[in-house]
Amino acid sequence: MGISVWQILIIAVIVILLFGRGKISDLMGDVAKGIKSFKKGMAEDDTASSASEAPKTIDHQAGETVAAEKAEDQSKAS
Repeated sequence: MGISVWQILIIAVIVILLFGRGKISDLMGDVAKGIKSFKKGMAEDDTASSASEAPKTIDHQAGETVAAEKAEDQSKAS
C-alpha cells in the first residue's frame, strides 16, 4: 500500500490551500537567500584564513637522527 499519485495531489492541494502560493514562494525565496549568504560567508572565511596564515613548514636537518639524540640525552644524564 504505497502512496498513489492521487494521494500526493490531494496533499499538495491541501498544503497550497493552507499556506497559499505567495507564502510558499516567499518561504522558498528566504531559504535561497539563507543558502546564498551561507556560501558567501564560507567563501569569505576561506579567503580570510588563507591570507592571514603563512604556510606551516617543518625544519629538518638530514644529519640528525633519533639515535644520535638519544645518545646525547644518555650522556647528559650520566
